[in-house]
Amino acid sequence: MSYRIGLVGKPSVGKSTFFNAATMNDVPEGAYPFTTIDPTVGEAYVRVDCAAPEFDETCTPSVGVCREGTRFVPVKLVDVAGLVPGAHEGRGLGNQFLTDLNETDVLIHVVDFSGKTDIEGEATEGHDPREDIDFLEAELDEWYRDVLGKGLEKFETRYHGAEAAIEEELAEQMSAFGIGKDEMKQVILARGLELDPETWDETDKTDLAREIRTRTKPMVVAANKMDTPEAQANWAEITSDPDYEHLSFVPASAHAEKALKNADAAGVVDYTPGDRDFEVVGDVSGEQAAGLERIGEFVAKYDGTGVQGALESAIFDVLGCIAVFPGTANGSKDEKGVFRDCFILPEGATTEDFAFHIHSDIGEGLLHGTDCRSGRQVGTDHALAHRDVIELVSTKQVAP
Repeated sequence: MSYRIGLVGKPSVGKSTFFNAATMNDVPEGAYPFTTIDPTVGEAYVRVDCAAPEFDETCTPSVGVCREGTRFVPVKLVDVAGLVPGAHEGRGLGNQFLTDLNETDVLIHVVDFSGKTDIEGEATEGHDPREDIDFLEAELDEWYRDVLGKGLEKFETRYHGAEAAIEEELAEQMSAFGIGKDEMKQVILARGLELDPETWDETDKTDLAREIRTRTKPMVVAANKMDTPEAQANWAEITSDPDYEHLSFVPASAHAEKALKNADAAGVVDYTPGDRDFEVVGDVSGEQAAGLERIGEFVAKYDGTGVQGALESAIFDVLGCIAVFPGTANGSKDEKGVFRDCFILPEGATTEDFAFHIHSDIGEGLLHGTDCRSGRQVGTDHALAHRDVIELVSTKQVAP
């Protein structure tokens, strides 16, 4: 199962262009509100250094590709319908937006850092991108606050004499957000609150909702249109603002990424997504050459177009995920090749988690794992590390 990255933001900021650049799908683009009405799901990729060369092997990926030792592992990218202020009250496409958003694991908020679209997504000049960042966080906080409030109402009106812990009631109410009672209790105590909602004031409830939201819907800000001087000026100001230290920012130009992928497909340039340079290998006009030169200056300055960087920041930095390769300690391979798979697992995943991720039968019969680099046996509760190569030894085998 792939992780799902939700692509969010107000209308007309280049969100659909970002989606197309990441997936090369033909999703409608346009500078008008709600270009995207229904959520579109596509396949994007995150990069992982392939383990095969360390074993003197050439990988044969079952999904994705490997280019010069870099494995491109698939994740799901969800382009969610445009958001406007008041979504939590049902304004615009608000209710549908929130429903679709909740099916994702992490968010990339695409923000027009050039300041050329206002809060409603209309063309303007000099708009402060901080307003966009603030309004999205505020909308999500209000959404969580509403759901939290319903849980508090249920707790207060429960059957007289019924025993119930507040963390259990709230965890049940907010289960759709992926938070259990133990984590709920941890969050409440971390806010310095008692396990008695009668002692909480409205500020406490709002702060608690925000804390739950930041834990269950972590976010990366893709500072789009960074190939403009206005965006670069805003970048310097916003990323040094202490009010935004809790967010991860990635400078990006979705337009540049899409242009390079199109040029690569046409044989005009040789470009690997995420690289900070490319090579012109085909015939280009003077205008095309000038455009590619501008893109070249941008990707060199910002270490790529930022589209690939935002995806990887979301999966590996914000979620803390790891990539693990199934392997065999004796180096054997079948007719289908070696290093066919690479799986993205949550932070702290164990050998047992890895086994169940691949197949429930393997997990149920798991005896132990083997670290294929060292040949060392590892237990079922062994915590895996990024780029581990693990052979799973199980009493149950699954046909390939």
